Amino acid sequence: VQLQASGGGLVQAGGSLRLSCAASRSIPSVSGMGWYRQAPGKERDLVAWIYSNGITKYGVSVEGRFTISRDIRRKTVSLQMDSLKPEDTGVYYCNAKSVRGDYWGQGTQVTVSS
Repeated sequence: VQLQASGGGLVQAGGSLRLSCAASRSIPSVSGMGWYRQAPGKERDLVAWIYSNGITKYGVSVEGRFTISRDIRRKTVSLQMDSLKPEDTGVYYCNAKSVRGDYWGQGTQVTVSS
């Protein structure tokens, strides 16, 4: 299974971006999918997650500004990012977890200028 992320770019503070992650095929026994962020010199942190039952969770710093959604039929997960801040800058990675393993996308750069 390959995950293809897209939608990153450069935006001014207060702006919006939408990231998408498409799986090359259905992931057997997937427990959830989501997005992680890695800022320069920092660890990769969870941004948003959607479980297979539809329940979502968010990192504290993005709660209320980001929204994760999915399209099961199209095998995609999206992240709508609003009210972006410079501290949201980083490489965003799509991730899927299943009983068969952990899958990662190639990462997409998001840069928020002040």
